Amino acid sequence: MGAEEEQKGNQEGRIAEGSNPISESQFLSWKRRKDADSSARKAEAARKRAEDIALGTVQMNGRELFLHEPWVFDNNQY
Repeated sequence: MGAEEEQKGNQEGRIAEGSNPISESQFLSWKRRKDADSSARKAEAARKRAEDIALGTVQMNGRELFLHEPWVFDNNQY
């Protein structure tokens, strides 16, 4: 068992033969692009949802209903 653990420990520090190591700056550049793409997709989805709500083509959830039609939640009438 000791030889297996030693071999496993040696393999953890090495880079696999088919892989391409990247630098920290390359990773950070990729991460910024990925985050920008993700936020752009989310913003587009939110814009489309707001447009659909304004047109009345989708049903609003509770939060959206409260923000767009707060008079529905006014209990002063009762």
